[in-house]
Amino acid sequence: MLQSLAGSSCVRLVEQHRSAWCFALLVLGYLLYLVFGAVVFSSVELPYEDLLRQELGKLKQRFLEEHACLSEQQLEQFLMRVLEASNYGVSVLSNASGNWNWDFTSSLFFASTVLSTTGYGHTVPLSDGGKAFCIIYSVIGIPFTLLFLTAVVQRIIVYVTRRPVLYFHIRWGFSKQVVAIIHAMILGFITVSCFFLIPAAIFSVLEDDWNFLESFYFCFISLSTIGLGDYVPGEGYNQKFRELYKIGITCYLLMGLIAMLVVLETFCELHELKKFRKLFYVKKDKEEDQVHIMEHDQLSFSSISDQAASMKDDQKANEPFVNSQSPTSNDSSLNN
Repeated sequence: MLQSLAGSSCVRLVEQHRSAWCFALLVLGYLLYLVFGAVVFSSVELPYEDLLRQELGKLKQRFLEEHACLSEQQLEQFLMRVLEASNYGVSVLSNASGNWNWDFTSSLFFASTVLSTTGYGHTVPLSDGGKAFCIIYSVIGIPFTLLFLTAVVQRIIVYVTRRPVLYFHIRWGFSKQVVAIIHAMILGFITVSCFFLIPAAIFSVLEDDWNFLESFYFCFISLSTIGLGDYVPGEGYNQKFRELYKIGITCYLLMGLIAMLVVLETFCELHELKKFRKLFYVKKDKEEDQVHIMEHDQLSFSSISDQAASMKDDQKANEPFVNSQSPTSNDSSLNN
C-alpha cells in the first residue's frame, strides 16, 4: 500500500515538473556532447600536431646549421614578424605578392562574411579606423542581415513548402504530416545536391590544392556560418578571373545561406519536431493565460466603447443646428 502511494506520488511529481526534467536532460546531453567532441578531436588531431611540431623543429635546426651566420634569435624574430603579417592576410611569399586583400572584390567578399557572421579570419582590418568601422558596420549590418534573411525566407517558404504540402493534402487527400515529412526530405536532398555536392565538385576543379572532401568541407563550414578560415577560395597564386570568381563566391554564400534557412524552417514546421521542442519549453499557467485573456477582453471592450462614443459625437456634430423648445412653450403657442 505504501509502495503504491509512493510510486504514484513520484509519478505525479515527475508529471508536474516534466518540462524541468526534460530541460535538465537537455543541458546534460549538450554538455556530454561537448565533452564527446573534445575527446574525439583531441584523440584525432593531437598526433598530427605532434608530428608537425617535430617536423618544423627539424626544419628549423637544419636551416640554422646551413646558415651559421644567422642566430636562432634573429630567425625567430623574422618568423614572428612573418606570422604576424600572415595573421593579417599578408604573405611574404613571392607567388602571393600579386593578390591584394583590400581591392573591391576582396572587400565585398569580406563584407559578406562579416554580415553573415561566417568570418573566415584570413583577412582582417589593419588600421584602427578599419577596426572601428568594422564594429559600427557590424552592429548595424548584422541585424539588418537577419531582417533581410527572415523576410526572404518567409516569402520563399510559402511557395516552396506550405503551398506544395497543402496542395497534395487537399488535391490528393494524403496525410498532411506524411506529405510534410516527404517534402522536407526531398527539399533537403535537393539543397545538399545543389549547394554542397555540385559546388564541391566545382571547387575541387577550380582550386588546385583542394580535393572533393576538402571542397565539401569548405561548403559545409561556410554555409553553416562556422567559418574556420583554413580553406578560402580564390587565394591561389595563378587564380584566373579572380575578381569575377570572388563575386561568384559571394553570391553562392548568400544564396546557400538562404537555402539552408529555408530547409531548417521547413523541418522546424514538422508536427513531430514541434511536439519534441515543446518538451523543453516552460508551460504557461492557466491562471496566467486567463489573466491575459481578461486583459485582452477589457482592452477590446474599452476600445469598442471608445469607438461607439466617438461615433455618437460625430453624429451629433454632423446634425443641423435646431433650436430646442420646451413643451410648455409649445403648449402656449398652440393655445394662442
